[in-house]
Amino acid sequence: MPRRYRPAPLIRLSIALHGAAAGGLLLQPDAWPWAAGALAANHALLTAAGLLPRCCLLGPNWTRLPPAAAARGEIALTIDDGPDPHVTPRVLDLLDRHGARASFFVIGSRVAQHPALAREIVARGHALENHSAHHLKSFSLHGPRGVEREIRAAQQTIAACCGDVPRFFRAPAGLRNPFLEPVLTRLDLQLAAWTRRAYDTRNGDAGNVGDRLLDGLAGGDILLLHDGNAARSRHGTPVILDVLPRVLAACKLAGLRAVTLRAAVR
Repeated sequence: MPRRYRPAPLIRLSIALHGAAAGGLLLQPDAWPWAAGALAANHALLTAAGLLPRCCLLGPNWTRLPPAAAARGEIALTIDDGPDPHVTPRVLDLLDRHGARASFFVIGSRVAQHPALAREIVARGHALENHSAHHLKSFSLHGPRGVEREIRAAQQTIAACCGDVPRFFRAPAGLRNPFLEPVLTRLDLQLAAWTRRAYDTRNGDAGNVGDRLLDGLAGGDILLLHDGNAARSRHGTPVILDVLPRVLAACKLAGLRAVTLRAAVR
């Protein structure tokens, strides 16, 4: 069933605070420094919540799989910023070799450039999810119209290319603002963050990336890697290609199964 927008407690508090400040100024104009200070503190808290990708203060945010999926020994591999014609096909081969499934958070403009590759991801049993149309660095600074335009455009591009509608959204760099959750609700999308990441767009040390991802690995974890914008190891190899075999082998050894985010819900 489509989700209904229910403002998070912090959002409800912010709305009430703005109303109280406006009403208080009407009754006591001299109290404006107190009202301004309260509103400034509130906006600082909202901004901080948007800068923390795993924070749930602005609305529902998956940082782990549901308890039932964790109990089944499932984890989720999420792969961002593709599809990349030089990296993604090799990632798909590695996943096939280990019988693993992944959720690819793709950029709409890259899907438009490489539609056949996007279709291949789906054909091999993986899921395409929404990572915005252009992966703008300023995404979290946009108002509701700009946020919706970016997400809706990617949604339409992916659906037109593959005949499949994304169910999950991940903000560029994980940064967002209070306007995001109402937009996601209208588009029937769920925000998804991660349990752990290893900054593999900047960290070229495959051993270190693997250590960060595997430290405390357990059922229900959501891991983040990148096939697009991946850092290169000292040998010039995209880090994900060096790390993924180790991660998948560790999952098998621990009795864990890599599934898509959608499969974890079923």
